[in-house]
Amino acid sequence: MSMRASVCSRLGIAITILFALALPSRAAELPDATQRILADLKLDASVLDGLDRELVVPDAWIAGAKKEGTFRITGSWDPSQFTTMTAPFVARYPYIKPVFARGSNNDRALKPILAFSQGRYITDIVSGMEGNLPQYLKADALDDLRILPNAKNVPDGMKSADGAWIGIRIRYWCMSYNTDKVTRAELPATWEDLLTQTTWRDGRLAVNNLPQIWMLQLWGKKGKAWVEQYSQTLFRDVRPQLRKEGTNALLSLVIAGEFYGAIPSADYRLWRYAQKGAPVGWHCPTPVPSAVSAFGILKGNPNIDAARLFLNWLLSKEGQIAQFHADNATPVHKDLQTRSFLSFPDEIVGKELAFRDPSLDRLNDELMEIWSPFWQ
Repeated sequence: MSMRASVCSRLGIAITILFALALPSRAAELPDATQRILADLKLDASVLDGLDRELVVPDAWIAGAKKEGTFRITGSWDPSQFTTMTAPFVARYPYIKPVFARGSNNDRALKPILAFSQGRYITDIVSGMEGNLPQYLKADALDDLRILPNAKNVPDGMKSADGAWIGIRIRYWCMSYNTDKVTRAELPATWEDLLTQTTWRDGRLAVNNLPQIWMLQLWGKKGKAWVEQYSQTLFRDVRPQLRKEGTNALLSLVIAGEFYGAIPSADYRLWRYAQKGAPVGWHCPTPVPSAVSAFGILKGNPNIDAARLFLNWLLSKEGQIAQFHADNATPVHKDLQTRSFLSFPDEIVGKELAFRDPSLDRLNDELMEIWSPFWQ
């Protein structure tokens, strides 16, 4: 090798080393908790491309969050799920200690607005407030979330145009069934089929008093007349068990064999039981009812910067993947709405969807006027 070629070779090696040092590997930059999540989900670190830009926030938020040191949130996660989900956040922002409480819809959405109306704060971030949203808007209680850099990652329709709320996960509300009592051949292809199949009649199907979770989407797709006729036939001919339990309790009763199936049931919650070998399956008649879980930040709360920092992180790729890892919630992030982030992709992909557009919330009272007399 000539001296000139040798010098060029050494120069090329030096440039390569300097370039590598200037651009450290993504794995070295990620918190250990994030690296473990990627390993558990068998995801390449490239799925987080662009994360550095997503985590850029105003310096004033960081300074304010350091002074506040905490934020409060009430949600539907199990405590262990919340801890798992927020491990990367805590690693990135060790000066913020999240305070989490698991609660019912009343705890998550109703009690915070009642307290706010009295000049008190019992939480900083409000979750699952869809049914109580009019009260929040009337009280002008919500921070404008358009200020969050990662709000741009959420598609239109999954966030409010005025910034009052934003979806942080997609929920699919279909039906659960006991696999020891029902075969796949007996599952209804459409919601109309559910009314005619004898498998589900005479108390073998259970429903609870939350039609807005699934029926409101079907109203948006099929109209009021369809909902009226469907409700009448469901209660008159199918005669389901009318249960006061919430969706999670209904799911446990399906597994126990109390009835053959239940409506509504969420994919993310059932998946965990199925993975553990419980005799339960999840099925979606078409169209598939879907919705986002609406989150908001209470205006003027004492931990406003920490709350903004957390919600912005939760909407980043890292936050969305951490949430999926913790409870199988389908991401709202526009780049993560793929088959890889669905608990039961074969029950959703390729099927017609019935999405709960926020404008449908205005029909909730009308829906209950139709539903309640049959329930009672």
